[in-house]
Amino acid sequence: MTTIAAPPTERRLFAIGIVLTTFVFFTACDVAAKWMVVSGIPPLQVAFVRYMVQFAFMLGLALPHIGEGVFRSGNTPLLVIRGAALLGMTALNFFALVHLPLTLTSTIMFSIPLLVTALSVPFLGESVGWRRWMAVFMGFVGILVIVQPWDAQFHWAVLLSLGCSLCGALYFILTRKLAGRTSTMSMQLYAGGVGAIVLLPFALMDWVWPDGPVAWIILLSVGVAAMIGHQISIAAHRLAPASVLAPFAYTQIVWMSLASWWIFAEPPTAWLYIGAPIVIGSGLYIWLRERVLAKPVVTPVAPHATGDKLGQA
Repeated sequence: MTTIAAPPTERRLFAIGIVLTTFVFFTACDVAAKWMVVSGIPPLQVAFVRYMVQFAFMLGLALPHIGEGVFRSGNTPLLVIRGAALLGMTALNFFALVHLPLTLTSTIMFSIPLLVTALSVPFLGESVGWRRWMAVFMGFVGILVIVQPWDAQFHWAVLLSLGCSLCGALYFILTRKLAGRTSTMSMQLYAGGVGAIVLLPFALMDWVWPDGPVAWIILLSVGVAAMIGHQISIAAHRLAPASVLAPFAYTQIVWMSLASWWIFAEPPTAWLYIGAPIVIGSGLYIWLRERVLAKPVVTPVAPHATGDKLGQA
């Protein structure tokens, strides 16, 4: 019997080091997106540019080596639905960024592992024990603490962020379902292609030309930052198991908080300091339980990563 050796510790440490930079790029993507939408660029136009950059990049990689066969798959309907879920995740997040600080949208997004755990029962037929159900419950208590729905200052855009998390959970559920049945390249191309094609007419109907070269650079950086972060993440997952890298996704809340405070003058609220540790702690507990049970661990990522390596994380 052949024994498969575990990756050397040095490779895992290097993987952890580079995956940490992934979340800097994902934060840069959200910062650029928020900058554009608060400057008057329609959110759907920003989302279109984000997906068009990804689709063009992946198409340039795939066609010379694989050809048009990369689009052929026995799982095309699921690939399209998965792409639509990712599109919903991105679009809702960009609309929410018009009204909400980065710290709030990113923290709500960390509820995705909780939703994946809950939805894995009806969608994947998995069994979830009482410990993980309690973690899911406590995670949503943390969300309630953060958003304060009973407060007079509650903003309806929080519902957009919650919808973003639900779309993200469906995206990861479908990624689990497709894992091992469809190539990474096909999954990425369909994810980018669905977003670009669906958003094209909406972007053209309400197109606003960026005001000068700096605005163009910021707009294009939405897609570029997402793609760079994604490629680094894939490289990290080739060097270390997803179960090792998953907890480091929570470092993104640090970068989001700093960017929100320094760039947009939106410091975290006191309730965020209370609720965020509850949400993060619940997600980490689910990660620990799924690692003990040897199940795929879902990495809570920003709505910019689209590879199945992250989906399996």
